[in-house]
Amino acid sequence: MKHRPVLLNEVIGGLGLSKDSVVLDCTFGGGGHSKEILRRYPGTKIIAIDEDEEVTVEKGISLHHENFRNLDKVLGDRKVDAILFDLGFSSDQLESSGRGFSFLKDEPLLMTLKAKPGEEDLTAKMVINNWSEKSLADIIYGYGEERYARRIARVIAEERFRKPIETTGELVEIIKKAVPSRYRTKKIHFATRTFQALRIAVNDELGALKEGLEKGFEALKPESRMAVISFHSLEDRIVKKFYKEKASPVGLWPRVEESKAVLINKKPIRASDEEIKNNIRSRSAKLRIIKKIK
Repeated sequence: MKHRPVLLNEVIGGLGLSKDSVVLDCTFGGGGHSKEILRRYPGTKIIAIDEDEEVTVEKGISLHHENFRNLDKVLGDRKVDAILFDLGFSSDQLESSGRGFSFLKDEPLLMTLKAKPGEEDLTAKMVINNWSEKSLADIIYGYGEERYARRIARVIAEERFRKPIETTGELVEIIKKAVPSRYRTKKIHFATRTFQALRIAVNDELGALKEGLEKGFEALKPESRMAVISFHSLEDRIVKKFYKEKASPVGLWPRVEESKAVLINKKPIRASDEEIKNNIRSRSAKLRIIKKIK
């Protein structure tokens, strides 16, 4: 399946670009947003970040294989005119990476963004087979908001006692065994929340997001903008809180300091019915944009 960038026009229109803008794409993936920016603004310079070493770029884009939490290492002292975080996974990563992101394929239980994880790198297999039952329940509930987290964790602990759990197919069958039969026929696949939770834990996605937002805001020039597309409530809460802090005055009277930013949109921008019809993954997307004042 070809990767389709979500909220494409809304992102490009909201970033306030000019013909010679310097744009930092913190989650390059399939590159849909950046490629369209270059098409519309040929003089733009794109600095792209993606931890996945299998991601490649076309001429005109400077790609760095790094986690966006380390964007300060990529930029050095440079400041940029716009920053984009698209927190969704590309279709390629979900469907053809071979690293176990999708519950629809039987693949090794990795779920890491690193194309070639070393022995020291955390994987979903390590989490599933070595973390305590309580820790598993906590992350499945906390990161996946899965109502049957404790039941799933308990069955995982029982099954791994018999033999190590090594593939996504094995994990899906365990989740299926753990949840009620009525839960298996819901609109959202019964393994969705557990897989989401494991992916977030393996890649420390929420910690990276908090760090990346702070460093990204510091890297913005005054009067420049940051756009973030989130796809689940945990991410959106972090972005909303961060934006609110930057856009609110700080301190106590009489020495109240002015806010550092303004919200371009107070409520998240959602995909249109037409976009959702053409790209079902855009259904849960939320776009928030902020402008740095100083």
